[in-house]
Amino acid sequence: MSHSRFEALCARLTLPVVQAPMFLISGPDMVIAAANAGILGSFPTQNARTSEQLKDWLDTIQQGCAGKPWAANVIVHPTFERRDADLELLLEYQPDLIVTALGSPKHIIERAHAAGSLVFADVISPVFARKAVDAGVDGLVLICSGAGGHTGPLSPFAFVDAVREFWDGPLILGGGIATGRGIRSARALGADLAYLGTRFLASRESMAADGYKQMVIDSSVDDIICSDAITGVAANWLRASLQAAGLDPNNMPKKAEMNVSASVDAKRWKDIWAAGQSVGPVHSLQSIQDIVDELTLQLAE
Repeated sequence: MSHSRFEALCARLTLPVVQAPMFLISGPDMVIAAANAGILGSFPTQNARTSEQLKDWLDTIQQGCAGKPWAANVIVHPTFERRDADLELLLEYQPDLIVTALGSPKHIIERAHAAGSLVFADVISPVFARKAVDAGVDGLVLICSGAGGHTGPLSPFAFVDAVREFWDGPLILGGGIATGRGIRSARALGADLAYLGTRFLASRESMAADGYKQMVIDSSVDDIICSDAITGVAANWLRASLQAAGLDPNNMPKKAEMNVSASVDAKRWKDIWAAGQSVGPVHSLQSIQDIVDELTLQLAE
C-alpha cells in the first residue's frame, strides 16, 4: 500500500526532485515555491525556533501549497526536546512525506500512517538503512558523498547497490546533484527522486543571508572542504566561510582539538556556512521556479 501511495505522490510532481530540507535555510517560502514549481518542497521543523512559530509556518505552508504535495524533516532522537511536540503538531497538517533524521523512526510510523503521511528515513550507510527498513519505513533517503552540510561517506553507485541487496522499495538519492544530468543519473541508478539542496541555497526563497548566497554563487567544487572539526561529524563547508572564521581550510583541526568557544567567536560561528560539492552549477540568484525550469530543460536534453 505504501508503495502505491508513494507512486501516486511522484505522479503529482512535474519533475522527480525533492528540494531537500536544509538547516536554517528552508522555510515556508521555499516549500511553497517548490510545490508550486512542481517539485516536492520540504523543511526541517527545527528551523522554526519555537512550536508556536512552527504552527504559524504550517498554517502558511498548507495555505500556500493549496493541495500540492509537501514534506517535512523531523529529528527523532529523544534528546531533541521538541521531538514529540513537533511531531504532534506536524501530523495535524498531514504532510505527504515525513523524512526522519538522527535516530530510529519506529515510534512515529504508525501515527504518521494514521495521519496519511509516508515516512522515509535519512541514512548515510547500509547499516542505518537496514535498521530503518526493519523499523518499517516506507522508503529511504540515501545521503551520499558530496552532500551539503553533514555528508555521507559513500559513492551513490556503491550505496544504492548495497541497499538494493535487501530493499526493493522507494529510494530518494542525494549528494552532489544539481543538474538535469545528475537527476537523470540518480534515476538510472534506480532512485525514484533526486534530493537537491545546494542548488537551492542561492534561491530568492532561501533564508540564507545575502553574503551566504553570494559565496555559493562565487564558489566551485574546489572550494568545498569536508571536515569533522565544526560539528564533530563529517560535513562539507565553504572554504571562504572557514577562512572568515579564522580557520585554515588546508589545515583543519581534529574534532577533538576544536574548541568552538575558544577558536571561533559567536559572531563568526554563525557564519560558518555549509554547501555541497554541487555548488559549481549555481551561477546566479534565481527563483525556485527559474531553477526548476532550468532543470527541466536539462533533463530533456
